[in-house]
Amino acid sequence: MTDVLPVRRALLSTYDKTGLDELAQGLTELGAGLVSTGSTARRLREAGVQVTEVAEVTGFPEILDGRVKTLHPAIHGGLLANRDEPGHGDALARHGIATIDLLVVNLYPFEQAIADPATGDREAVEMIDIGGPAMVRAAAKNHRHVAVLTDPSDYGPLLEELRRDGGLTVARRRELAARAFAHTARYDAAIAAWFAGTGESEVFPETFATYTRAGELRYGENPHQRAAYYVDAQPWGVGSAVQHHGKELSYNNLLDTDAAWLAASEFNEPCVAIIKHTNPAGLAVADTLAEAYPPALAGDPVSAFGGIVACNRTVDGATAERIAEVFTEVVVAPGYEPEALEVLTQKSALRVLEIARPEAPRRAATHRTVSGGLLVQDLDDPAEEPGAWSQATDTAPDEGTRRDLVFAWRAVKHVKSNAIVLARDGAIVGVGAGQMSRVDSVRLAVDKAGERAQGAVLASDAFFPFSDGPEAALEAGIRGIVQPGGSKRDADTVAVCDEHAVPMLLTGVRHFRH
Repeated sequence: MTDVLPVRRALLSTYDKTGLDELAQGLTELGAGLVSTGSTARRLREAGVQVTEVAEVTGFPEILDGRVKTLHPAIHGGLLANRDEPGHGDALARHGIATIDLLVVNLYPFEQAIADPATGDREAVEMIDIGGPAMVRAAAKNHRHVAVLTDPSDYGPLLEELRRDGGLTVARRRELAARAFAHTARYDAAIAAWFAGTGESEVFPETFATYTRAGELRYGENPHQRAAYYVDAQPWGVGSAVQHHGKELSYNNLLDTDAAWLAASEFNEPCVAIIKHTNPAGLAVADTLAEAYPPALAGDPVSAFGGIVACNRTVDGATAERIAEVFTEVVVAPGYEPEALEVLTQKSALRVLEIARPEAPRRAATHRTVSGGLLVQDLDDPAEEPGAWSQATDTAPDEGTRRDLVFAWRAVKHVKSNAIVLARDGAIVGVGAGQMSRVDSVRLAVDKAGERAQGAVLASDAFFPFSDGPEAALEAGIRGIVQPGGSKRDADTVAVCDEHAVPMLLTGVRHFRH
């Protein structure tokens, strides 16, 4: 077998007709005979391209509303025959089957269909392609003798190679086969996930193959590491973001932008989150974004330099003016007023992202890798009711203290464990993140807050194993504490708060974020 495969006969069956006319005309000019299914054949005839319909090849018409048309030995024999095996050649000759050198297929758009809330179950099922994946897999398996294309962006390069080299090399066909199998794997995984998601019980799919590479990144966390960015079949949050301005995003930009968006999205009120190294340097809520930005910046103005800003409302001109005053890597929001875009796009180094789909799809999960494995869990989004929290101390919080405790509790969810947040008047004033002991996180938060710790409240993402953490906070003037509880020494912690007449609320829910 020669290394270069000329294309003498091609089968074209496409749902997406992008670039189809040019491909077919180019193949015809190169002397290839074309076979097509119904709608593709009609399109090619309208373009003046000579084509033979599959039904003429099989001697059998399309049936069942097009569900069965290419599932026939005359097609799959032509795709699967091993031309190095004399017996295969004899079988083809005996049954009058011609070989196929090139298969061009793109599948029914199942993922796009289910992304539309208006698509019902019946419509979704009809978007499950059967014949297409079967042909793609057959051609890819037999790549030593058949080339397969599943992406219209490959049409131009294919024609260039055929014109230049007279055919496609084994290496090129193997590359196309790998892409074809990846394509059908993702397609089947999306279907499996959809079926699982429409069931009565919550399940984790057996395989994960629904991500597509959006592009390669300049590098990973460090310059010596290669990296790429992938998005899910049903992207949401940062995965759905559209970039309006600025240079390409880096690996670390994407991590921080995700942390910022999730933190800002935690709140119903207008919220601004400023993130550095995936932790909030500042976070605040107010009646408007423009009013929320200054206290968010004041949370840690030094760390905010070069940070990521997320807003959970459409950014207006006044807010954009404030953001533009500080060097910022990325701004992310669900929308921008024209005046805001005009202001922000004046900053050449600033990346401006708009979230196209803010809400998580039903049963969204988080994925993290370990060495040779993958961890999957539900989103940390329990239906917590602050009214159901228990009061552990004799002293009850007043209305303002309780409001700040609720804010601090929502904020601490977005800080790396061991996590401590100090807050006042709907804004973070100090953060202790990622320490090996909880008391060290308290001390760090108090140190960050300085004088602002006096009269602030404290939230801890997990229980206090000892009373030393609350003691350090009370010495700094904390006026209220919220934590999950559940430690064997809860009584000691409560006693310390009672000595200072400071209220402590127990949520019964932990928010570790490793």
